[in-house]
Amino acid sequence: MKPAPFRYHRPATVAEATGLLEELGEGAKVLAGGQSLLPMLSLRLTAFDDLVDIGRIAELQGIEAGGGAVRIGAGTRMADVERAPAAAAVPLLARATPLIGHFQIRNLGTVGGSIAHADPAAEYPAVARTLDATMEVASPAGRRTIAAADFFDGLWTTTMGPDEVLTAVSFPVWAGRTGFAVEELARRHGDFALAGAMVALSLDGDDRVRRCAIGLFGLGSVPERAGAAEAAATGRLLGDVDAEELGRSATAGLEGVPDDLHASAPYRVEVGAVLVARAWAAASAEARRSGGGERDDG
Repeated sequence: MKPAPFRYHRPATVAEATGLLEELGEGAKVLAGGQSLLPMLSLRLTAFDDLVDIGRIAELQGIEAGGGAVRIGAGTRMADVERAPAAAAVPLLARATPLIGHFQIRNLGTVGGSIAHADPAAEYPAVARTLDATMEVASPAGRRTIAAADFFDGLWTTTMGPDEVLTAVSFPVWAGRTGFAVEELARRHGDFALAGAMVALSLDGDDRVRRCAIGLFGLGSVPERAGAAEAAATGRLLGDVDAEELGRSATAGLEGVPDDLHASAPYRVEVGAVLVARAWAAASAEARRSGGGERDDG
């Protein structure tokens, strides 16, 4: 099949792009790397009157570290994240990237495109939610920032306005005795996860959990945080935290878990609990091995 007819626009600047979106209205759609949108258009799962291609806007490119965060331009290719030394300062980001599709997809797909597409089974939205990333967006009225907790609104939807463009994402850098892990279950490497979990944790000198973040993806209409499980683990000695119990706690009471031909909702929940336990164990081992370094004041 071929996409329904549309008008194609390729602005040279963010200001031009947002101006077009304001002028064209809700019949317009932003095109970044196109690795999610173009297949949907080709299958006629969606259609738009106008596509605004922001993939070659120079000001949306680049990765820079500073101020306790790594800032990644929304138009930066996933393959560039894999190769960039600065991105390695955010281990969850570095470890999630190779799990996304195949290298051909990562050569074209963008960080901002994945996050703005807001697929709840995708890795980058889960990283953003787990680490409390900050989204920078622009519109004809100006620029603003949106916390990850407030950004994802539902299945494939965000709280951005129709005339707004995601320009960059800032991922906090955790310093000190830290550990990170990503675990997911997919039918084949590169497929979207049936369920997935991410863990970030920080220890004090006595192996007590100073803070932790547990992210879930593929288990709802948006990437989730297991807040109750995080609270239960924080402040405890690492050796006193039972990983399997934590996994069950993290997935208890989830609502809107997908139930489809790929996997039933109960199966996804059961797998999710196992993945949280595995990720917690791996992140704990890494944190214990960590020699520390720069103080982490949370």
